[in-house]
Amino acid sequence: METGGEVRARIETIADACREYGKSRPEVESRFERYVYSDPLGEVKLAKLRRRHLKEWRERLERLPALVSRRKGGEATHRERAASTVNRDMAVLRAALPKVLSPGARNSEAAWQEALKANPNANGRRTLYLDRDQRRKLLEETGEEAVPFVRALCLLPLRLGAMAALSAADFDKRTAELTVGKDKTGKPRRIQLPAEAASLFTKNVNDKLPAALLFRRNNGKRWDRNTWKLPIAAAVKAAGLPSGTTAYTLRHSTIADLVSAGLPLLTIAQISGTSAEMIERHYGLLASDAALKALGELAL
Repeated sequence: METGGEVRARIETIADACREYGKSRPEVESRFERYVYSDPLGEVKLAKLRRRHLKEWRERLERLPALVSRRKGGEATHRERAASTVNRDMAVLRAALPKVLSPGARNSEAAWQEALKANPNANGRRTLYLDRDQRRKLLEETGEEAVPFVRALCLLPLRLGAMAALSAADFDKRTAELTVGKDKTGKPRRIQLPAEAASLFTKNVNDKLPAALLFRRNNGKRWDRNTWKLPIAAAVKAAGLPSGTTAYTLRHSTIADLVSAGLPLLTIAQISGTSAEMIERHYGLLASDAALKALGELAL
């Protein structure tokens, strides 16, 4: 330490490896807390990890009910865990283990990655879409505390966790550039905000210290999945919107609008923090319609 060295944490178990990987990835860390740290897998020594450990963990994960809603004063609603949900939960562990383990020979006990293969064709298309009028109604019915956060979700197709983690230092109001640092990919990216979004961010960044949250609750704490659900669910009901509407519906709707407007898929992918392949998979039909519309206008 006196010579400027760094004392690294000892990584002996699966839980140790996950904690090290999730340090700068809040969304990833939250999945580890739910499905790894409290599971027997977390205590398995890396040197003794076998395929059966991961296979048994995967089976437990598939049997675990998925939480649909948690209403204040009421019972939590669950459903059977979908294959796409299992894939997302496994993906973070599949990303963490290569940092400390070699893949191993195929069909051997060392080939741990075989037990974490994603379920094929599990990513169904998200069909629930809110048009601009419906999103305005949602904002009108949203409680005052949550309005800035929900409005930001209506304007930018960021993941909810990434939006909640933004600080005042991440937005440069002189250039209207936003740095998204904490996201699923773990890699920071800079995006140029359109005028309406820039105006909202400028309003929220004023008089805040660089480390302060851009969008925070009245108690100064960060928004998370357990706190944004309630105001959005109440607003959905008050506005008479489809019952399946969630906070994630706003991200999907905004991406759908960008695709329909004819913005290049690669640009949309960079803004939203995903891949062009995923945009093509989920919104390919909209992209085709936009292209046909553009061709029709050229013909006119």
